[in-house]
Amino acid sequence: MSGFTLADLEARIAERAAASPDESWTAKLIARGQGKAAQKLGEEAVETVIAAVSDDRDGLVAESADLLYHWLVVLNLANVPLSEVMAELERRTGQSGLNEKAMRKQSD
Repeated sequence: MSGFTLADLEARIAERAAASPDESWTAKLIARGQGKAAQKLGEEAVETVIAAVSDDRDGLVAESADLLYHWLVVLNLANVPLSEVMAELERRTGQSGLNEKAMRKQSD
């Protein structure tokens, strides 16, 4: 089991974001802005879905890694720390998923 966490990846993205776009893919992606980063996130989401429905286990692993990376880049650009997302997930675990969905529909 790997000791590498999403928090480790978040920190690495923040570190690489400070580098020159000539030296780092992360810095280059961040320099291109939220629109491009979000587009890449969407592309990776689609590729992850395709791997899943194709029963491509290795592809699913690889595309999931790409998806998580691009998701954290988007969060970085939006100044949303992973801890806020995790806190929201933790808040939601206190209730059933069905109740949580019903409450969201009521507030829409």
